[in-house]
Amino acid sequence: MKKILLDTNAYARLVAGEEQILDIICAADKVYMSIFVLGELYSGFRGGNRMRENNEILLRFLHKASVETIGGTSETAEIFGELKDSLRKAGTPVPINDIWIAAHAIESGAVIVSYDKHFSKIPQVRLAF
Repeated sequence: MKKILLDTNAYARLVAGEEQILDIICAADKVYMSIFVLGELYSGFRGGNRMRENNEILLRFLHKASVETIGGTSETAEIFGELKDSLRKAGTPVPINDIWIAAHAIESGAVIVSYDKHFSKIPQVRLAF
């Protein structure tokens, strides 16, 4: 995998020391972090008792040369709209943030690294697991 996009749960497992995630990251040329994943992480940090430490770890990770944060574009929004509409028509709900994350993965051509099985409901998405 040359380009990957880490989902929130994959980042959490990386920080917890899961070797499978580390191996995937080491093999990637580019690691994307969606602004929507960052929002979920920051929300989670606020709910815990290690907010400062978690913020510092995340900032060190984000400053690595192979890591790039991606924000929303009009193309992201268009892909999101198409995905949300097709999922609605198919009767296969997916959490809104994960539709945005999927849109980022499609737009960037990245493989999503996630333990969430609902990404498999989106045929345009490539998954690491």
